[in-house]
Amino acid sequence: MIAPLSKFKMAPAVLIMLILLVLDQFSKTMVRMYMDLHQSIPLLKDLFGDTFMLIYVQNTGAAFSLGFNSDLINRIFFITVTILALFFIVYLLRRSQHRIQVYAFGFVLGGAAGNLIDRIIYGGVTDFFSVDFPDFIMQRFPIFNVADSAIFIGVCLLIVDMLFIKDIPEPEPEPPLTEITTKEI
Repeated sequence: MIAPLSKFKMAPAVLIMLILLVLDQFSKTMVRMYMDLHQSIPLLKDLFGDTFMLIYVQNTGAAFSLGFNSDLINRIFFITVTILALFFIVYLLRRSQHRIQVYAFGFVLGGAAGNLIDRIIYGGVTDFFSVDFPDFIMQRFPIFNVADSAIFIGVCLLIVDMLFIKDIPEPEPEPPLTEITTKEI
């Protein structure tokens, strides 16, 4: 049986989660404050044309706007699923074997919590980054946010862990040396 990480070893995940949560909520707040719904602003237009844009949308579905035909059902379903997923991720985090897993779960927790806050407060997730990949599978990549990016990075780290690091457990710290007494000699 694998011993769970100590609270101290879980600290990087909590720190990553909190930083991402602040960045995500700050960026979404700025978009909601300074942009109108469906407004688009090209970024670096002279250099890249309309490849990079800010487009303010509210997504009541999941990734790629997938979901049910009812915003209320989407809201209830995705809030419930996200809460269950957060508990499961914390469970996995407590059983992490490598630092990369701790970092990965921090990214996923931060992203999931950021989107959960949006669903609870606004009924949908605020998305705003739009990137065009010419002649890629779709005409334009779906609009996303900081939380979505964090989840993607976390999942990529977990894939790296599964493919390359899985069977290499981190070494346990050696116990501190104690004074040798005469009875031990």
